[in-house]
Amino acid sequence: MSLLPRTAEEFSSAEYWERFFKKRGERAFEWYGDYNKLCGVLHKYIKVQDKVLVVGCGNSELSEQLYDVGYKHLTNIDISETVVAHMSQRNAERRPDLTFHQVDATQTPYEDASFQAALDKGTLDAMASEEEGALARRMITEVGRVLKVGGRYVCVTLAQEVVVKLAVEHFVHMGWAVRLHCLQEERGKEEEDTFALPVFVLICTKFRQPMPTPILEMCVGDDGAPVRHTQVCELLSAVREYQAYSVLRKRLRTSTDPGSSLSLTLCNAKTGLPRYTLTVQDCPPGAKVPRSNQFAIFIVPRGSETAWLYSSTEGRRQLAASANFRRLVIASMHRNQEYTDMQAVQSELSPVVMDLAPPGMPTNQQVPFLSVGGDLGWREEVSRGVSQLSGEYCVENVRGEDGELYRRLVFLSNISLVQSESRLVPSSTASSHKKKNKKKTKAAVTPSACVSVDSGFLCCAHHEVMVAGLSMLGVGTPQNKDAPVSVLLVGLGGGGLPQFLRDFVPDAAVEIVELDPVVLEVAKEWFGFRPDDRLTVTLGDGLERICFLEKEGGHLFDVVMFDVDNKDSSVGMSCPPAAFVETAVLQKVFNLLTPRGLFILNLVCRDPVLRTDVLERVKSVFPTVLSRKIAEEINEVLLCSREEKNAAHILPSSSQAAKNFQSMLSCDRTEPKRRPLIDIAEMIKDLKLE
Repeated sequence: MSLLPRTAEEFSSAEYWERFFKKRGERAFEWYGDYNKLCGVLHKYIKVQDKVLVVGCGNSELSEQLYDVGYKHLTNIDISETVVAHMSQRNAERRPDLTFHQVDATQTPYEDASFQAALDKGTLDAMASEEEGALARRMITEVGRVLKVGGRYVCVTLAQEVVVKLAVEHFVHMGWAVRLHCLQEERGKEEEDTFALPVFVLICTKFRQPMPTPILEMCVGDDGAPVRHTQVCELLSAVREYQAYSVLRKRLRTSTDPGSSLSLTLCNAKTGLPRYTLTVQDCPPGAKVPRSNQFAIFIVPRGSETAWLYSSTEGRRQLAASANFRRLVIASMHRNQEYTDMQAVQSELSPVVMDLAPPGMPTNQQVPFLSVGGDLGWREEVSRGVSQLSGEYCVENVRGEDGELYRRLVFLSNISLVQSESRLVPSSTASSHKKKNKKKTKAAVTPSACVSVDSGFLCCAHHEVMVAGLSMLGVGTPQNKDAPVSVLLVGLGGGGLPQFLRDFVPDAAVEIVELDPVVLEVAKEWFGFRPDDRLTVTLGDGLERICFLEKEGGHLFDVVMFDVDNKDSSVGMSCPPAAFVETAVLQKVFNLLTPRGLFILNLVCRDPVLRTDVLERVKSVFPTVLSRKIAEEINEVLLCSREEKNAAHILPSSSQAAKNFQSMLSCDRTEPKRRPLIDIAEMIKDLKLE
C-alpha cells in the first residue's frame, strides 16, 4: 500500500516566503534542480519532436541539456537583453539551432496555438510577486494562447502557496487538467548544506472543450501514481504537507534531538485517511548504545496508543532508553484501518522508515521492528455515532497489555484521549475475578455479546482516589455505620464511577448531572450503567444545576464531585472547564455540602501558573484541601473539606477510617460473589495537605 506523509506545519505564510526569496541569492535557480533531477518528468510530458517555448530562460543550462539529448525545437525567450546576448553567443557554435530572443513573456509575437509545450523554470515564482500577481496572470494567459490543444504548460516551481493557487485556479477556470509532481531528494543524499524544500513540477494540459469538473492530481516522484483531489484547497494542503515533510526529513537525516518528539502521520494514499502515526525519539547524548543499535521501529499494540509509555513525552523517553537504540521510531496504528499481521505492517513501513533514520546510517542497513508479544494487539469497534455536543464517537473493545479485555469510549475529535474505560469479563463471572489473581496471559478474542462490564473494577486511578476520599467522611465507622451518603456528581462519562458508588457504598444515593444525552445512552447501552431510585441522572448544564440547587435550598450533599472535561483545547486545563473553578461557583458548592461534606475535584492542568491560581481559589473557600497526584498521569485529585482538619488526623496511611471503609466496601450485600477491587489505604497514602 502506498502511503502519503502528513504533518501539521504550515507553508502558506507570506512572511516565510518573503524571507526565503530574500535569502536565495545567486544559488536560487540551483534549488529548482538540474537536468538530471528534472529529466524524468520533462521527458514524460514533452516529446522530442515538440515545439517548445522556454519562458524566462535566463542563463540556465536546462535548454542546452535538453538540446543535447535531442530536443531541437526549443525557442528560448527572456526579457533581459544581456541574458539573450550572452546565451546566443555561448551556443552559437555548439548548438546553432538553439535560439534565444528578447521577448516579454506577457505579450509574445507568436501565433495562436503555435507550440506543443511551454517550459518554465522559476519564472512564474519570480513574476508572482510583481503587481500583486497581475504580471504572472498575464504571462500564463499568454502561455495558454500560444499552446495547441493538448499542449502542456510545464512549470518547475518551489510551490509558494500564493503562486500555486494563482496558477491552478487560473487553469481550472480555463477547464484545463492540472497535475503536480513532488520531486524529493533521494534517500541518503541529505547533507547539512543541501536545500530542504522539495521541487514541484506543475503540469497543466489544454483541452479542446473545457473540463466540466476539475482534474486535480498529485504525484510523488516522476512516475508516482496520481492521487485525485476534488478541490484546489485540497491540492494546496497536500503541497504544504510535502513541504513540511521534506523539512522534517532533512532535520532528522542531518541531526539528532533527544529533547523533542517529532511526529508525523502517514495516510492511506487512496482514501487519505490516517493510517500510522510515527513519533521519533532519540537517545540522550552520552548514552551507551551499541554500534549495531542505530535505529529501530517499535509497533504499539492496537488499543495501547493512549498508554502513558507511548502517549507521553516522558513515557516515550523511557521506552527509547529501555530499547537502547540511537533512534527509536514509535509507530501507532489508527482506527478504521485494516492490518493483516505484523509481517504486513513491517513490509508496509519498511520503504518509508529510512527517511527517518539517524545521520550517517547506511541506507542498506537492516532496521529491526520491535513489539510487545510479537503481535499487533486487538481492537473491535462495537458502536459509532455522533453527538451534537461532542462530535463523532466510537465505542471499542480492546485487549490490554495485561491480557484483559476493556471497553472504551473515545471522541474522535481527540483520539489520543480515552473518555471512559471499563473492564470486561465473561458474563457468567462478572466481577468475581480478583485483581491480585489476574493472569498475565492474552485474553481470547471474545464476542461482544459474551462479555459484560465489571462494575467492581475502576480502570481510572483518579476514580479510585475519588472513591477512597469518602473515607474522610468516616463512612464505615461505628458512629456512621448506617448513615446514608448523598453524592452529587457532575460528569457521567461511561458511568463507571457512579455505578461503583451505587453498588458498593451502602445506602449511597447518587445524582449525576450530564450535559450530553448521547453520553447517557452510550453509558446505558455499552457500559453497564443502570439508573434506579438511588442512581439518578439530570440532563442539563452542571453549573445551572448547582445554581438551582443552591438557590432552592434544603438539599444538601455529603459529597460533590466534579469529573467533567473541558472542550476548549486552547486552555491549559483539560478538566474541569474554567467556569467550574470560579470562586463564586466554589462557594455555591460549599453551600451545598453538609457540615461533614467533601468536595472532590478531578483536576487536569498542564499550566503550572493556572494550577496555582485554581488551587488558591479552592483554598480561599475550603479550609482543608488535600491533593493526590496520579502516577504517570497529569491528573490529580483535590479533596476539599468544609471542616478544618490537621495533617496528623487525616494523613496517616494506616488510618482506621481507611480500614473501616475498606471493610465496608468488601462486605456481602446483595450478591456474595461481587466484590470491589480497590485498595483504599493505597489510594490515600500519598495525600498531601495543600
